Amino acid sequence: MEQDQEYYRRYLAGDGEALSFLIEKYRDRLIFFLRRFLRSPDDAEEVAAECFAELAIHPLRYRFAGSVKTYLFSIGRHKALNLCKRQEKLLPLETAELSPEYRTFEEEIFRREQARQLHCAINRLPEDYRTVLHLLYFEELSYEEAARVMKKSCKQIDNLAYRAKRSLKELLEKEGNAL
Repeated sequence: MEQDQEYYRRYLAGDGEALSFLIEKYRDRLIFFLRRFLRSPDDAEEVAAECFAELAIHPLRYRFAGSVKTYLFSIGRHKALNLCKRQEKLLPLETAELSPEYRTFEEEIFRREQARQLHCAINRLPEDYRTVLHLLYFEELSYEEAARVMKKSCKQIDNLAYRAKRSLKELLEKEGNAL
């Protein structure tokens, strides 16, 4: 994460390639995160582009208090929620296709089915539960970073994560899925 801050400092000093590095590093992950809020892949890509434009147009808004990733995801979440409010179109995301490498064809199909079931179950959770799970487990943010993105306290994130995992487990058990 400190490396990202160094790249941003280089960008502020006039190195345009440094910003390109950050865009390349976080573009796909940010779009994947935004798809949790937005139905349209085009909307997710557009909001992601707006996030990077925010970095370029308002470079001094980032104060180096947290990671660049946390800052980007905070901007993204805010912009996505605003777009949802404007368009009145919240979720759910169709199951995301994951493409892990496995030794046999059967193992890959089994793993994809598990991932599909998990994503379907996650998509039925309340928005805050989906968001906290995504930030903590897919983006591997710390509780503190997730708290900054969601504008909540660490204790609220802890409670949300606990409730989200409990609800997800109940949903999966109810459907007979033993992931």
